[in-house]
Amino acid sequence: MTVDVNAYLGHWPFRPLHYNTADGLITLMDRNGIDRAVVSSIHGIFYKNSQTANEELIAEIAPHRDRLIPFATLNPMYVDWEEDLKRCRDLGMRGLRLFPVYHNYTLTDEESLHLIRQATEWGWSIAVPMRVVDIRQRHWMDVAEQVPMSDFEAVVRKCPETPFVFLNGIGFENSSFVKDESLKQARFMIGISRLTSVLTESIPKLLDALGPSKLVFGSGIPFKIPKPALLKIEILDADREVKERIYGGNAAELLGLQS
Repeated sequence: MTVDVNAYLGHWPFRPLHYNTADGLITLMDRNGIDRAVVSSIHGIFYKNSQTANEELIAEIAPHRDRLIPFATLNPMYVDWEEDLKRCRDLGMRGLRLFPVYHNYTLTDEESLHLIRQATEWGWSIAVPMRVVDIRQRHWMDVAEQVPMSDFEAVVRKCPETPFVFLNGIGFENSSFVKDESLKQARFMIGISRLTSVLTESIPKLLDALGPSKLVFGSGIPFKIPKPALLKIEILDADREVKERIYGGNAAELLGLQS
């Protein structure tokens, strides 16, 4: 089973996207052999109240709940997020995807930690993209920053029991995640969408440092096409068992999925 932990639905304000509806995403997944995908709403990044986007997401994926796994987007700085979080659980959300740069907070702010810990109590995973799009090619009205690695390290230290999934990130092979033994034992996973199998060899280095249980497949669709992310695993100099864990085994365990 191949599980993509890094997919989205909706419109991006700064350029058109293809395959950004539920039906379109399923079509793209079928063409590339992707069985399941974790999705959140792009609209939740930009709506004043992200909960509206969460409810749109649930309505759109209703015919595809066997394939699409919904993650809520919430802003812990927005009023009454506690009630929105409860509503997301009632709607059948399976985790959270947070966007601290777009929502103007840091992961270790008090309200952010409150949100993360509440979701952790429910057994949810917390996904955090380092960035959504390449900030070098962004529209001038888009944000010019990304979540720093130090924020990832800090929030894991404060919430070591939380199952984090870090998306669209680079630099993990040179971070405290491989140098600090206490961080190595925390419950985090790293999406491969910006990592490399050749060139800087970040995937092999992370496999050597952390083992095969910390890496998960994520493509970034529909912002990206999935082929490059799939190819990174296919050309990886590793046993088939290791590749299968990255393709979907690790994510299936994290999300409690059955093949």
